[in-house]
Amino acid sequence: MAYNQQQPQQYMQQQHQQQPMQQDQDVVSGERYRYVLTNFGIAHEKVEQQRQQLEEQERQVALLRSRIALLEGGAGLKQDKRQNTIDDFSIKNAASLLDKLINRWAAEVIKAPPAPLDVIAQAIFNDVAGAEIEGFEATPMVVQSLLRHALSETISEGIINCLIVTNSAEANVQLTRIHEHIFARDPTVACVWRRQTFSAAVESCTPEMSRNILTEQLPNLMEILKGENPVSGGQSILDKAYDFSRMLHGSSSSAGGTSDAFYRAFVPELGSTLYPRQIELVKRCVKSERGEPDFVGATIFPGLVKVSRPPPGQGEKATNMQTVVRRAQVICQCAIMGAPVRHPMNGEYMHQGMHQGMPPMNGMGTPPM
Repeated sequence: MAYNQQQPQQYMQQQHQQQPMQQDQDVVSGERYRYVLTNFGIAHEKVEQQRQQLEEQERQVALLRSRIALLEGGAGLKQDKRQNTIDDFSIKNAASLLDKLINRWAAEVIKAPPAPLDVIAQAIFNDVAGAEIEGFEATPMVVQSLLRHALSETISEGIINCLIVTNSAEANVQLTRIHEHIFARDPTVACVWRRQTFSAAVESCTPEMSRNILTEQLPNLMEILKGENPVSGGQSILDKAYDFSRMLHGSSSSAGGTSDAFYRAFVPELGSTLYPRQIELVKRCVKSERGEPDFVGATIFPGLVKVSRPPPGQGEKATNMQTVVRRAQVICQCAIMGAPVRHPMNGEYMHQGMHQGMPPMNGMGTPPM
């Protein structure tokens, strides 16, 4: 029993002796403490320097992005909604509004024609096809469709396919050629140049410039219309067409900066073949449904082609790629009851406006087959 009473006392003494040893192990010297504290301060300063460097890098990147946007005619410039990146939906809406104006103008001309309908139709054929009409029944529906075709071709070739930047026709032609030259060499530079140029373009076509475009494209029809600019609902159609053109050409590239893509308009010629990839019939074509060949009777609104080209370094054989993004709105010959036409060069009779010796579409607006 004596042994059992002494054992707890010995255990307590052993524990009391071990506690000072453990406390000695938890205590560090002042020199080591100061060393650790100094290193912590140095590490904190390094972290703060890195944070400041990262903030400076972010500021520099933001400045660089703003400079790039300025060069591309982006946020650094005074813009309007016509200079933003566009998509197929916005193109469709803008084209539909312009299409309605053209249709309304043609209907108003037919309601109060300044000349007999056959004379108007003859003038249109002379302007757009260089053909003479014989035995042609100029009904109001046919002449209205031909008026829309004539104005569509004017908008296509005179406004959309020509970079209208100034009120000088000669200067605009030269600028269009400069853009073609730059685009052939470096499409990315062409995109920046085009956006910069359109950021400073005229806001609208002057009446004199509009008359010059109409006189150049439709001299015979303008003589009948006494040189009056097409107006629908108090709005100049050419001004609205110019707004549409600025929206197309002044927008940023949708290719992410890797290549340039811009738009060209095309109008299938009278009497040309109906290619489904290029045209969209607005009226039923009985001949096509029967598998018989039919031809273009009138184009009531132009189609749009997106022209793109890979940047330099993508291969020496890089060529322009053309994609139809909006098919031309067309009425076939059987729908408007086309009549034979005699070509002024060879005197042969053909279907309405058909001149097989010429390409179906011309210039930069030629869509892919």
